[in-house]
Amino acid sequence: MAIEPDRLVIFDTTLRDGEQAPGCSMTDREKIRVAHALAELGVDVIEAGFPAASDGDFESVRLIAREIRGPVICGLARCGGNDIERAWQALCEAERPRLHVFIATSPIHREHKLNMSRDEVIRRAVEGVRVARALCADVEFSAEDAARTELDYLAEVVQAVIEAGATTVNIPDTVGYAVPAEFAERIAYLRQHVPGIERAVLSVHCHDDLGMAVANSLAAVQAGARQVECTINGIGERAGNCALEEVVMAVRTRADRMQVHTGVDTRRLAPTSRLVAAVTGVAVPRNKAVVGENAFAHEAGIHQHGMLRNQQTYEIMRPEDVGLGGSRLVLGKHSGRHAFRSRVEELGLALDEAELDRAFIAFKTLADRKKEIFDADIEALVLRSDEVGAGPWQLVKLRIASGDGPRATAEAELAHADGTRRRECAEGDGPVEAAFSAIERATGVTVELKSFDVRNVTVGEDAQGEAVVSVAHGGRSWQGKGFDTDIIQASALAFLQAVNRISARRDAEQAA
Repeated sequence: MAIEPDRLVIFDTTLRDGEQAPGCSMTDREKIRVAHALAELGVDVIEAGFPAASDGDFESVRLIAREIRGPVICGLARCGGNDIERAWQALCEAERPRLHVFIATSPIHREHKLNMSRDEVIRRAVEGVRVARALCADVEFSAEDAARTELDYLAEVVQAVIEAGATTVNIPDTVGYAVPAEFAERIAYLRQHVPGIERAVLSVHCHDDLGMAVANSLAAVQAGARQVECTINGIGERAGNCALEEVVMAVRTRADRMQVHTGVDTRRLAPTSRLVAAVTGVAVPRNKAVVGENAFAHEAGIHQHGMLRNQQTYEIMRPEDVGLGGSRLVLGKHSGRHAFRSRVEELGLALDEAELDRAFIAFKTLADRKKEIFDADIEALVLRSDEVGAGPWQLVKLRIASGDGPRATAEAELAHADGTRRRECAEGDGPVEAAFSAIERATGVTVELKSFDVRNVTVGEDAQGEAVVSVAHGGRSWQGKGFDTDIIQASALAFLQAVNRISARRDAEQAA
């Protein structure tokens, strides 16, 4: 894609690299919601997934390609096999498709992962770009582990793929090994030593293993890179990726040094951050730059005094510019549907009328049990209402008996979509285990519990809790989330969500 010399392309890979982080998997519905938010945010490219990785990835990329308009929709593929054709099948209906092909180039990857010579890697890279270019005019090539690749050899690879038709060339710091000055020198070297490099957009993709993903990306931009690959909240493999909100605000706040601009609507940063955190269940740290709860909070007396005199004494950005601040609408049991809709829209959660109705009913129920409804409560309600009708089973009633004895008992009543009801009792070492066992008996789905986490969604004695479970069934992992002021109820809802996903997949396979 042709860009202005001072325009920085924002390539968001939250739905691909971000989702690869443990515990960050999303349903198709959640991915569509995030993709819409990214389009509203104004990112230039959305990397929707890795279509050859699984049938689920293929389908989610296909759905996003069909529905999302505005940004380029990108799919990842290896240079070899059927990956590229598979990716194109998922992307071909996109308004603006991009094929993103990659192969590792560093000595350690060539020897221990690929078992290929230098020449073989270049041959594969060129072949992959040519196959992709025959299908799609917009082709990106990534030299995996470029930060640990010999400079002269990396230049050879980059020159070869540009001659083969790559329109964007990405230089990843795949394992977060680089430091800023070194990474900038690498970008400068390529610009000076690769003939024809001006025909492609030079991109970077940095990981945060040493905490320098954003610094390395910004150093690369100052050295001439014009695309940054990043994720919302910096989620991703291992320690994560370059954080989109930090790069965008660094470029805006320090325009005097960076001398580039983006097309991002920065007022959508905080709402998009909250959405991704709620969907993935990965909370944003309070001290997270730009979008953290404490990013614009001041407690020290001297800071407060300075802020009262002039906001710029302790704030280099305005909270309104990232979607924070302003008046807060307090919601409670006397609030009406109009006020609820207004707050939902302020939070960046786009709902149709049916979804709004379900969320509002849940809101009124919760408001009868809580003194005050917080923003995080509303986000949880919306995500919970997304799951209504998502599977055949609904939890009607759960009774727990737990006393001084060694065992707890649970009675679960479930309603099936076909109109039948099942009531089962079970024992466990605690109330959560007993509830899970009762649900297994009622649904007939047996799983292996892999992980179970709980956290508070809001604050106070009547706070909502979030439970996240991961189970194994049929050779793969399934995740569920549940929200409630009763943490046992939240745990049961999370477990049932995972069971529902298993049941829905099984029903679909039987129907096929």
